Amino acid sequence: MTEIHRTVNTVSGTVHGTVVQADTVVMAAPGLGVPRQIRGPRRAFVNREEEFARLAEVLDRLDDVRPAVVALTGLGGVGKTELVAQFAARSVERFPGGQLYADLAAHRHLGGVDLGEVLGGFLRGFGLSYVPDTLAERAAAFRTVTAAGRRVLLFLDNVEHAAEVRALLPATGLLVAAGRRRLPGLALDGAEVVRLDPLSTGAGSELVRGWLGPGRGTDAELARLVECCGGLPLALNAVGFRLLDREELPVDRVLAELTDEEHGLSSLSNEEGAVGDVLDAVHRRLPGHTRELYRLLGVNPGPLVSAELAGAVGVPRAADGLAELRSAHLLDDVAEDGPERRYRAHDLVRLHAAGTVRELPGRLELLARVVGYYRCRAALADRAIGDRFRLQESPDAPALPGFASRPDALEWLQSERANLLGAVRAAAEQGWHGEVWRLCESLWPLYHGRKHYGDWVESHLLGIEAAQWDNRPDAVIRMRNQLGRAYYERAEYPLAAEQLASAAALLPEVDEPRLAGVLWETDGLLCLADGRPERAVELFTLAREANAGDPHGVVVQGYNLAQALVAAGRAEEALAVLGEAAELAGREGDAPMLMRLPLVEARAERALRRLPSAVDAARRSAGLARELGQPRKEEAARELLVELAEELGDAALADRNRARLRELRGH
Repeated sequence: MTEIHRTVNTVSGTVHGTVVQADTVVMAAPGLGVPRQIRGPRRAFVNREEEFARLAEVLDRLDDVRPAVVALTGLGGVGKTELVAQFAARSVERFPGGQLYADLAAHRHLGGVDLGEVLGGFLRGFGLSYVPDTLAERAAAFRTVTAAGRRVLLFLDNVEHAAEVRALLPATGLLVAAGRRRLPGLALDGAEVVRLDPLSTGAGSELVRGWLGPGRGTDAELARLVECCGGLPLALNAVGFRLLDREELPVDRVLAELTDEEHGLSSLSNEEGAVGDVLDAVHRRLPGHTRELYRLLGVNPGPLVSAELAGAVGVPRAADGLAELRSAHLLDDVAEDGPERRYRAHDLVRLHAAGTVRELPGRLELLARVVGYYRCRAALADRAIGDRFRLQESPDAPALPGFASRPDALEWLQSERANLLGAVRAAAEQGWHGEVWRLCESLWPLYHGRKHYGDWVESHLLGIEAAQWDNRPDAVIRMRNQLGRAYYERAEYPLAAEQLASAAALLPEVDEPRLAGVLWETDGLLCLADGRPERAVELFTLAREANAGDPHGVVVQGYNLAQALVAAGRAEEALAVLGEAAELAGREGDAPMLMRLPLVEARAERALRRLPSAVDAARRSAGLARELGQPRKEEAARELLVELAEELGDAALADRNRARLRELRGH
C-alpha cells in the first residue's frame, strides 16, 4: 500500500454549490496503483462513431496542464455508460494513471453530494493505505496523484449539478460527466457537450440482426422491435436476451408481448416508457427463481445485490438468477476488489422492479428480511473489528459467515456502505425503530474509520428519532454521542456540545455507568480542542471510573487522561497513568492500545526533558505500529523521533527516521 504526506486544511462537508479549495502540499508515491473502476465493454455496439469522434477530438487536445471535461447527456437507458465503457477500453494507453468511476446518486444526501466520500473512494482505488480526513486534504491528495504523467479517465454518473463536477476535477486527464439533464454550467466552463440520442431504426436493427443472425425475423419486424424499444439499448438488450434464450421464439411473438397493454406494469416516465414496456414483457417470462431475484432488486433499499444477500433472504438458486439477469444486461458487475461479487442494476431496472412488487403481499416481509440481514451482518463486522461497549445483543445469525480479520470486516462495511445507509432509511420509513438504532451502533467503525460524514450524520439523526420511539433512552444517549463525535471530528464543536447536553439530560433514566463515560470522553475531547486541559483531566478521570469492569474502556480512558495531563503540564502524573494502563493492556492482550500508549509516554518524557527515554518510548510505538500495519500511527511516531533526534543533535537517528518516513509516504 502507498502512503501520502499532507499538511492540514479544514474544509469539509457536502456540496450544493461552487467550492473553492486551497492548495495543500501532498507528496505521492511513484508506485501508486492503477485503478480500473470503469466496467468492461460489451461486444455488440453500433452507431456511435460520431460520439466517438467527438471524444477522440477532446482526447487529442489533452495536455498535462489542465483537465478536459465532457458533459454527456441523454435519456436513461440510452447507452451513456456503455459508450464510456467502450471509449475506456479503446483508450487505455492514453490514461496511464488509470480509470475512475463514481455513481453520484449513491453519494447524494438531501440533494447534495458528499464529495469527501467520492474522493476517498478514488484515493483508495490508487492503493493509498492512508486517506486524509478532510475534504480539502482529500482534494489535494487527488490532485497530486493525478498530476502530470498520471493522466486519468474519470467517469461520473448521475451528475445533476455542475458544482459536483468542478469539485472533483483531477489535475490532468479527462472527466466525463453523464446525466439525464443538461448541464449548462459545464458548457459555460468550456466543457464539450455530447448528447446521446436513441439508436436510429437502421442502427437498432443492425444491432439486433447481429445477435439473431440472418435467418430470424424480417427487416420490418426488427424495425418495429426497435420502435417498440424506443431505440434505447437497455430495452433492446433485454429483448435480445429473451430471443437468444429461446431460439424457437418468433420475433412477431415478442412484438405481441411488447404491445400487450393489459399486463403492463411500467411505472416509468413517458419518455422512458419503452424501457418499461420491454421490462414488463421480460419480467413476465422470467423463470420463477429469477423472478424472485428481480423482486429483490425492487425491494432492496440499496443499489447493490449479491448472492449472499439473495440467499440470506430466501431467494432460491440465487447464483443462477444473477447469471441470467447479468446475461440479459439487467445487472452489471461492480468493479471492485474483494472475495464477494456484487452487481449493480441500472436505475431504470430498479425502478421497474420496484413497480412489480409495489402491491405484492409479501413485499414488507421481504424488506424486513433484507434489513435484518444488513443489521446482523453489520453487527458481526463490528464485533470482528474490535472489542468495545455495545448496547445491542450479539446477533443470532448462525447461517451468516463471519469475518477472517479486522480488515476484511471493515472492507465489507465499506463495500456495502450505500446498501447499509439504504437499510437505515428503509427501516426508519417503516418504523422499525430497533433495527435503525442497532444498525447505526454497528456502523461506528465504518464512519469513525473512513470518515463518511454525510452518511454518519444522516443515519444518526434517524437513529436518535428511532431510539426515542423505541423508548430506549440508553440508545438515544449512544446515538447522540456518536453523532456528537461526527460533529467533533468536523470541528463543529457547538453542534457536538449540543448533542452531549441533550444526551446528558437522559442519564438519570439509565443505570449503565459506561453511558456517562462515553459522554465524558467526548466532552473531554472537546475541552482539549478548546484549550481547557484541566477540565479534560476531570472528565477523562470520570470516564475511566465509569468504565470500571471494562478493561478496554479503562485503558482507552487512561490513554485520554494521560494526553490531557501532558497538555496540562502534569507529565509525571501522565506517566503514572500510562504505566497502569499499559499493565492492564498487556494482561488483556490489547495490542492496539499497547501501540498507542508509548507515543503519549514519549511526549510526557519529552515534556520532562528526558529525551533518551522519550526516544525509547517513541521507538516502541513505531515498532508496534509497523507490526500491526498502522501507517498513520507509525508516521506520528517517526515524526516525533525526528524532532527528538534534532533536539539531541543525533543526525544518524534523524536520518534513519526520515528514510522510514519517505518509505511510508512513498517518495
